[in-house]
Amino acid sequence: MTSKHSLPCGVPPPTLLIVEDDKALAAYLSCAMQDEGYHVNCAHSRAMALDFKPQPLLALIDLGLPPSENQISEGLFLIDALLSCEPHCKIIVITGQDEESSAFEAVRRGAFDFISKPASMEDIKAAIRRASLFLHHEEHLSATGEARLHLTVTLADGPRNTADAAEEQMVRGALADTHGNIGEAAERMGMVREHLYYYLKKYGIPLKRA
Repeated sequence: MTSKHSLPCGVPPPTLLIVEDDKALAAYLSCAMQDEGYHVNCAHSRAMALDFKPQPLLALIDLGLPPSENQISEGLFLIDALLSCEPHCKIIVITGQDEESSAFEAVRRGAFDFISKPASMEDIKAAIRRASLFLHHEEHLSATGEARLHLTVTLADGPRNTADAAEEQMVRGALADTHGNIGEAAERMGMVREHLYYYLKKYGIPLKRA
């Protein structure tokens, strides 16, 4: 039997980050998802969204954010920042501006799903439920020592760059899973700490300070 948020019975839903510059709409979405059992963090800009620590692993983002509400650049920058910090983050974008190209670019950058405006509350809830379930199964994979990678690469760049992209994502994922613990991340990847430090330097990955 599953709960209304579609996770196995007894599994709490992940914290949901809602990023929407329309404060009334953000409050409405927040209340609706709290009724579904989610703990919700609300932000109205990219800067506010990145202030939450720890970063939620589930996000609903309007691409048109201040100071460029009529463009998608702020929303795309936010996708990049969230996934850089937490590669497993499941991001659902809401788009109404040049819908097809906006959705394509968001997914290319690693968004999990997109919703077109105007969207019904049931459509939004269904998308969040799917992302929650997917996140739960990815966490189960991680617990068994496996990882699912999301890669978008340019074929003309060749296999070397593709391998580098996979390598970097594996390192970032291991660090995220172990909350920045170098020893645990190195052990999970089957290497010594010194080798992991090499990859941190290679890909410019900063160490998280307690």
